Parts: sequence; C-alpha cells; structure tokens
Amino acid sequence: MHLLPPSLGKADPSAAGFGYSLADIPVPIVFAAHRIIRDCNAPFAALFGYDRAEMIGVSFRQLYQDVGDFVRVGELWRSHLAAGVIYFDERVMRRKDGSTLWCRVHGRSNTPDDPFAEAIYCFEPMQRGILPTEHVLTGRQRQILMLVAQGRTSAEIAAELRLSRRTVEAHRARLMKTIGVRNGAELMAWFNEREG
Repeated sequence: MHLLPPSLGKADPSAAGFGYSLADIPVPIVFAAHRIIRDCNAPFAALFGYDRAEMIGVSFRQLYQDVGDFVRVGELWRSHLAAGVIYFDERVMRRKDGSTLWCRVHGRSNTPDDPFAEAIYCFEPMQRGILPTEHVLTGRQRQILMLVAQGRTSAEIAAELRLSRRTVEAHRARLMKTIGVRNGAELMAWFNEREG
C-alpha cells in the first residue's frame, strides 16, 4: 500500500508527521491512473468480491455491466472532473460473481488537462434495487434514469450529459413508454418501488 499521492492533497500528510495509506482508510477507496486501478484498499476490493491483489492493474471496465456504460461514465467524468473539484454520481456496478449493485462514487483529480491521469475515488454501496430484467433499457436510458432518480430535471440532465433538452425529453418519453408509466411522478414512483 502506498501513501496517498501528495498531489491529491493540499499538503503532503507525511510532512505533518502523519501519513495514511489507503489501507488505513475504512471506506472503499481506490487510486487510479487513466482508469486503471493502481492501488486500492481491502474494503474496495471486498465490495466487488475480489482480493486486493486481484484489483491492482485492472481497468475499471471490469466493474461495469457493459462497455457502453464504461464509455458514457468516462465521458461524463472527464467533462466534469476539474482540478480540486469533487464530483460524484450514482451508478450500477458489477461484482466479480456477475451480480450488480448501486454505488455512489465521489472522485477528485488535480490534473485538469488530463483528469484521469491521477485520480482518487471513494465508493459507497447503496441499498437500492436493480431494474428487473423484463425491462430492457438502452445504456442512455439507464443513465437518464439514474439522473432522474437523483431528482434532476430534464434541463439539468441535458446540461450534465451535454445533450439538448429535447433529446433528454425524448429519451425520458421512450423510457416511460417502455416501463408503462404516464409522467415523471409515476416514473419516480416506479423507480422508488424497486429500491432495496
């Protein structure tokens, strides 16, 4: 286990006489370079059903349901993760055994020209049910549903995803038709019924 990279903190913690490694942090946390796991703690590995050693050198792609989700989340984070800014989202991730879970992910990078060059992420498991398999949703529909679940409006979702508001509304309309609800309130109620 390595000390947290000094560039990710305001000051080098070892200079103050105390230094913490990732192993000392009691929540799932990971240090990555270009979306490759360079170091993580045991709680992070255990969250996904791995031993710590199995995770080192692995792409985050392994923790996503499909490549499309991995690419979309990467594009979203690249556009929002600026130096010193802590960004977060909620998403469905995949464990080693293939089961899925919701996670709230907070991350930060101090390399604005290349936000993924050096970043640290904290993962928080969420007690929320996964969409039943009888509803086949596109990756974009899942992404929009996740943002709707966070209480975002169509305009806010459009700004975050860098889409037009009309495009977001079209995706929401198809999503509501697929699920069989008539409006945003019913969509939220449908989603909330499926939470763990």
